[in-house]
Amino acid sequence: MKRIWSPWRMEYIREEKRGGCIFCEKIKEERDEENLILLRGQHCFVILNRFPYINGHLMVAPYNHVDMLNKLTLEAQVEMMRLVSLCIDVLQEAMRPDGFNLGMNLGASAGAGIKDHIHMHVVPRWVGDTNFMPVLGETRVIVEALQDSYKKLEPLFARKCQTEQGLAAARNAPPNC
Repeated sequence: MKRIWSPWRMEYIREEKRGGCIFCEKIKEERDEENLILLRGQHCFVILNRFPYINGHLMVAPYNHVDMLNKLTLEAQVEMMRLVSLCIDVLQEAMRPDGFNLGMNLGASAGAGIKDHIHMHVVPRWVGDTNFMPVLGETRVIVEALQDSYKKLEPLFARKCQTEQGLAAARNAPPNC
């Protein structure tokens, strides 16, 4: 018998299931903390994964609802990668992981859970984080509540973006966040 305490799953179970795109819906709501949106850029945003593989699992998604990277403007592609880099900086400071998994699943056959709206996963990893639980027990243990992760990460994104905006202004360039 497997029992893991994950109270945030009840919210998902009880919520009314809509047919729309979760990224498009959440970005319109203007309730960033509730929706776990950590940062809004010009073309893309950073959001905590509500059903993470591990603590600190972030996603970077464009505002445009597209299913392939080559359907984004060059500016959106560049910002997406810049925000991925910013996610790594923030996670290194906040959680001190040993490494990262980065990736996109393009299309249902590639494993995309949300196949019609591309997004890049940024997953912090630690030596030994793949222990017996997922291997033998087919169970992932998430040790920190999502709202706690949000409260830890959001101020770091704000600080790093404020610094970057100052640097961009000094070189007469647009900021990346």
